[in-house]
Amino acid sequence: MAKENAINTHIMPEERESENTLRPQSFDSYIGQTKIKENLKIYIQAANERQEPIDHVLLYGPPGLGKTTLAGIIANEMHRNMKIVSGPAIEYPGEILAIIKQLPTGGVLFVDEIHRLSKPVEEALYSVMEDFVFDAVIENGEQTIVRRISVDPFTLIGATTRAGLLSAPLRDRFGIIHRMEYYEPEELAQIVTNSAVKLNADIDRKGALEIGGCSRGTPRIANRILRRVRDYAQVKYDGHITKEIVDEALGLLDIDRKGLDLTDRLILSTMIHKFLGGPVGLDTLSAAIGEDPGTVEDVYEPYLVKCGFINRTPRGRQATDLAYAHLGIKHD
Repeated sequence: MAKENAINTHIMPEERESENTLRPQSFDSYIGQTKIKENLKIYIQAANERQEPIDHVLLYGPPGLGKTTLAGIIANEMHRNMKIVSGPAIEYPGEILAIIKQLPTGGVLFVDEIHRLSKPVEEALYSVMEDFVFDAVIENGEQTIVRRISVDPFTLIGATTRAGLLSAPLRDRFGIIHRMEYYEPEELAQIVTNSAVKLNADIDRKGALEIGGCSRGTPRIANRILRRVRDYAQVKYDGHITKEIVDEALGLLDIDRKGLDLTDRLILSTMIHKFLGGPVGLDTLSAAIGEDPGTVEDVYEPYLVKCGFINRTPRGRQATDLAYAHLGIKHD
């Protein structure tokens, strides 16, 4: 079967084109997550030799670390087509059955935000994932009929930023579970260098390292910053990207050397000035800065905790001495 790439994304056309252009298509071109790659290579080779799909895969971790890209590579390495759906978009069990029925034998279904599947859909997946059968419940007057519908073997790849919200029965049906880790600056610099080639952008080693160091350990952010720096270098200079040009562009983007943006710094300064450094509850902090609590918890907080700027305590979030030092605020 010819190798196909059918990664569908639900983002703006400009971002979609850029994301698809920059996505690696094989393990050889995928940088980082070394242990996960080595394990998946073994699983895929073994499954290909047996001519059967690999076990269902669960990828979890902060957003932007390459879960969708890795799912696409799994499909490519298995020489299979991949269909992408979003968990919240599937409301009824019949919808997931229709999607799975469209897959060829051994096909790959990627469910993004799988923790947001409705309870009926999640429960319908139990038998589908385990036995490749779908139990359809048909109400016929006072009689309830359960009809078992067989589906062809397939691989379900689920991605989530909040693995703790997955129910135990669903999580247990994944044979392969991997946590995606933040990237090191050197790895991000290599990603930036490779992406610059694909974008026809000219960047030197120090410029790539500077972008890698302020990208919050996240390839998606590194590529986003690269595109904006490329625009700045094209308009203000001759297009060649150096460390100095990166620093200038980051200043316009309000991104500091640690990768903190205006919202990150607002979170820290609000904790320090309004709540005396904490501890402060998530809802209270979110109301004070005008952000959704889920956004603060899922998007901003993980990196601030990783950098050591915030401690999570039983009483709430607390700013650390490193946060005071980073903002240049004296800690009484």
